[in-house]
Amino acid sequence: MIYFLHNFIPDPILLSVGPINIRWYGLILAVAMAAAIVTSVYVARRHKIERDPILDLSIWVIIGGLLGARIYEIFLELPYYLTSPISMFKIWEGGLAIHGGIIGGALALYFFAKRYHYNALKLAAIITPGLALGQSLGRFANWFNQELFGLPTHLPWGIPIEITNRPNGFEQFQYFHPTFLYESVGSLILFFGLLYLINRLSDLNHKHQVLVVCAYLIGYSLLRFFLEFIKIDPTPILFGLRWPQIASLIFITIATTWLTTTLKTR
Repeated sequence: MIYFLHNFIPDPILLSVGPINIRWYGLILAVAMAAAIVTSVYVARRHKIERDPILDLSIWVIIGGLLGARIYEIFLELPYYLTSPISMFKIWEGGLAIHGGIIGGALALYFFAKRYHYNALKLAAIITPGLALGQSLGRFANWFNQELFGLPTHLPWGIPIEITNRPNGFEQFQYFHPTFLYESVGSLILFFGLLYLINRLSDLNHKHQVLVVCAYLIGYSLLRFFLEFIKIDPTPILFGLRWPQIASLIFITIATTWLTTTLKTR
């Protein structure tokens, strides 16, 4: 595996049919979404929730998550997209921000639950493990697009990046930290932890629902916060921190406050 990472440069194009290119990015995201849905259906069954509401919810969350991820990314890179408006619609080239996806997916879940009279927080807890698994698998899409890698490295698992994809100032380096892999492994560990937690909770009451959702928010935000120290993709800087770190700290603060307050109540 280490040898493969160190010596292989992936082609972002999976298949070309005439003028149409089918990209690995889209296929991997589709597989990640399918895995998240299957996991959510499995968790729902263990907690005596029917499959159909989860499948219906998945459509809402996928659409909301994709829209939120793209709008969030456009907002962060607004100067670029103002000079190249057509690029706003080229999601196959990357540019889906997970923090935006979480916000967009959460809003879609809220409106779905309100419209069809479901418990929004319970649904959120049910789909949270699947979300972590989907993120773990989906990060490999960044590898095929040669994006979101980290600082240059001489470690044996460093990945080669073509010179056209290297940021300004890093043209002389060939190998970089595979931050996609670090985040994928971290998200996979988070997935197993959340799955174990929710399967241990025989009664998915309000406190348990908050516990599962906050465990995801805190766990993923901590992972993302520390990985950002070695990332080199352009992003706004605030108080000496990269914007995803600021967003992660906001998520951690909200989740910690919410969890602490909930556990204190009788």
